Amino acid sequence: MTVLPAPGSRLRWAVTDSGTLARRYLAHLAHQPEQVVLTVGFPILILVIFVYLLGGMVVVPGGDYRQLLVPGMATMTMLSGVGSTMVAVVTDAQRGITDRLRSLPMAGAAVLAGRALADLAISAIGLVVLLLAGLAIGWRPSAGPLEVAAAVGVLLLLRFALLWVGIYLGLIARGTGPVTAAQALEFPVAFLSGVFVSPAAMPAVVATLAEWNPLTATAAAARELFGNPGWGGGSWVEQHAVLVAVAWPLLIIAVFGPLSVHRYREMSR
Repeated sequence: MTVLPAPGSRLRWAVTDSGTLARRYLAHLAHQPEQVVLTVGFPILILVIFVYLLGGMVVVPGGDYRQLLVPGMATMTMLSGVGSTMVAVVTDAQRGITDRLRSLPMAGAAVLAGRALADLAISAIGLVVLLLAGLAIGWRPSAGPLEVAAAVGVLLLLRFALLWVGIYLGLIARGTGPVTAAQALEFPVAFLSGVFVSPAAMPAVVATLAEWNPLTATAAAARELFGNPGWGGGSWVEQHAVLVAVAWPLLIIAVFGPLSVHRYREMSR
């Protein structure tokens, strides 16, 4: 008779496998420094462009676009790496690495969780570097350390949720075409939000979509927690930004986490 491991043992097994695979993915990235440099450096380039080339054309509360832009740019960074996650998942599948991992005696969800944790670690480094760059160009959070830590936590929660979207899309993709399409949509999704401009300045229908964009809630919550000015809109999302910024990622994880695990288990060997 087969003896099944106790639930606690299965959980420890899954956590251990996730940590092992996360280290494996990070070790692999160590041999691709150009990818890490691009992940960290590209948002800084966009930040500099917006501040010094476009910032003078945007009228903002308080008159200093940098105070609104840096939390918004940090939010944008949480979205911009989804395509890289898709590429990694598709590449592993095409090279047979996914099938090899599926043949090993490890928890099925651990492979995906390891990927998510590794990408989250890289994103955390990129976020810290971006915030330091913001400080260098004049951005200043006025909140205390706990509020600043909460703002970083809200940003990384969105990133973790969007990673599961990238993982799922990578698992269902049959080539690099969908990856290119997803990467092309990152900027339109970001611009259809309150990351760079106020939704109140948009046409009514577009403004409604922008207000309920998860990026809008996270950007507004980050500004509030950092102690930076917001757009000053009177929408329900703006008034409950932190609540919505937590609810959206939890909903995304609740949907795309199980979908990713199910797809992974159903993939043909």
